[in-house]
Amino acid sequence: MRILLVEDDVPLAEALAESLADQLYTVDVVTDGEMAWEQIKTLDYDLVLLDVMLPKLDGISLCRRLRSHSYSLPILMSTARDTSSDKVMGLDAGADDYIVKPVDLPELLARIRALLRRVGNSCSPILEWGELRLNPATYEVTYSERALRLTAKEYSLLELLVRNGRRILTRSAIIEHIWSLENSPEEDTVKAHIKSLRHKFRAVGAPHDFIETVHGIGYRLKALSNGTERGE
Repeated sequence: MRILLVEDDVPLAEALAESLADQLYTVDVVTDGEMAWEQIKTLDYDLVLLDVMLPKLDGISLCRRLRSHSYSLPILMSTARDTSSDKVMGLDAGADDYIVKPVDLPELLARIRALLRRVGNSCSPILEWGELRLNPATYEVTYSERALRLTAKEYSLLELLVRNGRRILTRSAIIEHIWSLENSPEEDTVKAHIKSLRHKFRAVGAPHDFIETVHGIGYRLKALSNGTERGE
């Protein structure tokens, strides 16, 4: 899941981005409304966490602009002004939810999860592909009931593959989905993570080609003959 964090308080933005990354969200940070508008036109985001008081283009105006251009992604507004009129203004501008600063982190994460569920971006609690099971709520992964211990990036990469099933993902597409723009790696980094995942799958008895390489294009999961896949 990719989140755009629009916040001009740099220390707060850095702290929030780190907390969101700990939850395996990919987070891009911008500090003004115009920059956010350009980012949203360029990349597909699952949610925008939007401050109200911003330079160049305030959050209310950005929200109205997004809705007037038919952007339907969830928008969670944040502001230090805790009044009913401010909340009404934000919601009337097209925001889906509203949180007051100082932000309570567990509440923020819960609101984000709720918004993602509401628009259907967070599917059933368990993702499956044959003998593979992923639990996005706990980040637990098993193959044939044997646990796999994955790094955060390995988990994000595997979840992306499961959600796409037989759709081929290029290395550049993988980087775009699971790394922030500020930390975008070389494509060889994707190869290294794929190699590590394959090694861990072989250790629990999965086929050597459970993650297929489509030469010259990218990666996808091995086709199943029994119709048991339940990714997106």
